[in-house]
Amino acid sequence: MTSPDDSSAPRPPENTPDKGYAERCYRSAAGIGGGVLLLLIGAWLGGDAIVRGAGRTPWLTLAALLCGVPLVIAFTLRPAVWAGEDALRVRNPFRTITLPWASVAGVRAGYSSEVLAGGAKYQLWAIPVSLRQRKSAARRQARAASEDLTGTVSVGVSGFTRAPADQAIDDLRELAERNASRPEAQGEPEVRWAFELIVPSVVGLVLLVVLFAVA
Repeated sequence: MTSPDDSSAPRPPENTPDKGYAERCYRSAAGIGGGVLLLLIGAWLGGDAIVRGAGRTPWLTLAALLCGVPLVIAFTLRPAVWAGEDALRVRNPFRTITLPWASVAGVRAGYSSEVLAGGAKYQLWAIPVSLRQRKSAARRQARAASEDLTGTVSVGVSGFTRAPADQAIDDLRELAERNASRPEAQGEPEVRWAFELIVPSVVGLVLLVVLFAVA
């Protein structure tokens, strides 16, 4: 979902052609852009320190990069939400949660986007909530209502008066209600930890502690 006045809005749903059905994908454009920028800055500063640094500086830099790069990837590039006919797949910084629609008890957006399933609550990092976007959407809705001679907002206009995160949550809620009864949508939530990011970051942190300890 995109907003014409804020780059932090989740990206619009994308179709996946290799699936037997249209799979919606939500990601934060601002998160991706910020992550790429941080990685470029880290590569620039880290490369300079490794090449020109003396003593323990190159080793400290390598350990810091080993610890920090996975964290940047986890919190900026990794988060995504996929919604298909059978399940909702949530990829958060350190976990990937697969939720068959029948297990989804609710989807909501307060100060953060959340899905309730299997007696647990999971945040949707890829769909950030912006209070500024909500206020802007409320102003557009009020303006559209005041300009409507009938006193109600027309269908063609109302689609542009919702905050992107709220619109995304409405879409996911509709998919949950529509697909929960499908035989393929039955099952329990499954959680997989992103050890490919956790392990390098922990190793880098341990190396940093060791290097500082032997100073």
